[in-house]
Amino acid sequence: MDRKAVRAVPSDDEGAQAGMDEEAVHAVLARVLLDGRVPAGTKLGEHFLAEIFGVSRERVRKVLHRLGHERLITVEKNRGAFAIAPDLEEARMVYEARRILEGGIVGHLATALDDAGEARLAAHLAAEDAAMAAGDRFTSIRLSAEFHSILADLTGNVLIRRQMQELVARTMMLVAFFEPDSSVACQCAEHRAVFRALSGRSRAGAVRAMTTHLSLVETRLRPRCCETVPPALDEVLLEALAAWRARTEPAPPPARGAA
Repeated sequence: MDRKAVRAVPSDDEGAQAGMDEEAVHAVLARVLLDGRVPAGTKLGEHFLAEIFGVSRERVRKVLHRLGHERLITVEKNRGAFAIAPDLEEARMVYEARRILEGGIVGHLATALDDAGEARLAAHLAAEDAAMAAGDRFTSIRLSAEFHSILADLTGNVLIRRQMQELVARTMMLVAFFEPDSSVACQCAEHRAVFRALSGRSRAGAVRAMTTHLSLVETRLRPRCCETVPPALDEVLLEALAAWRARTEPAPPPARGAA
């Protein structure tokens, strides 16, 4: 790791003042993981990350456990945290389970969806379109997963929500690593097909649209060509940290006398 680069990062107190709370650290790490920029098996050391982000190891540890719960990384007892290695062999079983569960979800919602639920889905699809137009792969992946979680939430059944969270978490890294960037438009169009069927209260159409969508996602999963020598982890994280600050910190006030 470039020690000069690390020393340029604020201390723990400075980091706290700059707004690097647990949510911020989580946001930066989740983005680089879902962007597929961290090679599978890379160790995510607490001390290393604490220096990069200028926060305490305790804060980093909490974030790593959260990422592990979300299945974005693997946390192994007495060994630490590692970038997850998505398994294409697992995809068949996971997507089969999702087709069974989500076919039932949309079949139920075709007759149970109220106006508020329909408006919530419409607003979410607008956000998906905006992320696609902006070329924001991370946000597109997150929103795509969230679409399915919203459908489960609209059933009002806590058991279905819990099961859906488990299955979506298992597939987020599969999509991040193995689905081409060009598939974002396909995902948006397929989600809209599900929404149209639900809006039309077509049970058969909703089930067909959802099962087709999930089958197409599965068939689009392909190993991606990786760089022979990936960039160093500190370079990836410092770049992501700078981008996060550019997005979240207020713009400086205009100079005096500026038109």
